[in-house]
Amino acid sequence: MISLALAASLAAAPAPRAATSAETVVHIPRTDALQGVTAFLDRAGQSAALLRPVVWYAELHPFLSFDLSQPATLTRLGIDPTGPLTVSVRGGGRISCTRLTDPKVFQQKAAEMLVTASGKAEAKPTTSGGVTTVSVPRESGGRAGYALKGQEACAFSSASGGFVDDGQGQVLLKEASRLVGRAPRPDARLAQLPGSFYVLLPGRGMVVGVDGSATGLRLEGTATQLPLPPFQASGTSPYGAMKPEGLLFSRARVAPAGVSQAVGSVTASIQQVCPTCPPAQVSSVARAVAEHLTGHVLMVVDSVRSRPNLRTLEGRFFAPRQALAAEVTDAAAVKSALAPLAKFPGVKATEDGYALEVKGGTLFLRLKGRQLVVGNDEAVSRSLLAALPQAGAKLPHAVEYTVDPKRLASGLNQVSLLDVVADKQLAGLFAMGLELGPLLSRSERISGWLDSTKGGAHRFSTTWTLPATP
Repeated sequence: MISLALAASLAAAPAPRAATSAETVVHIPRTDALQGVTAFLDRAGQSAALLRPVVWYAELHPFLSFDLSQPATLTRLGIDPTGPLTVSVRGGGRISCTRLTDPKVFQQKAAEMLVTASGKAEAKPTTSGGVTTVSVPRESGGRAGYALKGQEACAFSSASGGFVDDGQGQVLLKEASRLVGRAPRPDARLAQLPGSFYVLLPGRGMVVGVDGSATGLRLEGTATQLPLPPFQASGTSPYGAMKPEGLLFSRARVAPAGVSQAVGSVTASIQQVCPTCPPAQVSSVARAVAEHLTGHVLMVVDSVRSRPNLRTLEGRFFAPRQALAAEVTDAAAVKSALAPLAKFPGVKATEDGYALEVKGGTLFLRLKGRQLVVGNDEAVSRSLLAALPQAGAKLPHAVEYTVDPKRLASGLNQVSLLDVVADKQLAGLFAMGLELGPLLSRSERISGWLDSTKGGAHRFSTTWTLPATP
């Protein structure tokens, strides 16, 4: 039975013609089945030009132009509008493989574009071992061409300066010839994921299926190298009955084997903004607290402070107004484990914990019943403590999260051009604010979940939802 199930899974699995050593692979099993994703991108593109279908259609082929939402544009190129398309991106260029309805038409259209690209009178094909190939230098640099056998074609383009060929063009030509010369192997990972197209990042062990509609885009995938601790679905979470609020609201249960890793991450962040805190004692307190944690945690980021100083480490730490709650097994034992904090420089005892003055702000540690709360904002910490429910509720996944896109857009707007000039690491956030900020402001919500799987891998899902009416 297991063998039959495996065989059935492989039979149904998409089979991308993916190049070896590819850094990124995009596979579309049927080019005529992207209506849902296109509908989302059409709406999203009205606010974010980067997401307009015409922008990413241009990346699907090295030298031919078509519109996947218009099957006739593929037919005119001799490409099967119901067939698969696989794009492999490598450091030296890219390869796009398609199924053809009319190889002669494809060769004619390809020749026209290659002649234009090379500035030559013709792009002469050669045939060897049943594979027809064309390779020409481009005026813009590098080489372009294709390999064709039967109804399969793989086109390529390489990137290099001028007409000096660095060898990448020949490498890609050989790879394209290999790809059309044999049937592709089914990829069982894709059969396990819903999606009308897939993105594979081989070097990161990640596979993502993408699907959508006019009101939402869904990504579901697996990854083997996420820098996360192991999680476990517990059924009932002490935070399960809480209503998601704030910029980010995330609840999870860390598996026992990952508690120390999770605590270590929090400890490292605190140590960075409190260099005067004795490292050995910080680690000792963290280990003592970790022994009494159930693994249930809740992370809340209320918002981003207005005009924070993002050019310093402490400024970036205190920019998001946030608090973390963790369930403990023994409140008395945790209170005892926290006692050494009273001797740390800059610490003040409070009625339910400690306030630690550091450069840039104050850290708050509070213990209420079986809940330990750590935050960098007093109002957010108090609000979280007050909102903690008396009883838990079931959650279907080990990690669940919700993002308020409007608050996220507001937070991204706090990154200024002067911040980027002072710290280039902020350039990504600045660009995201420019490109996606308007779309986020018009979005309804972003939510998702994550579960750990065997071998330290994770499975995750994210849904970006737009309003029902534009």
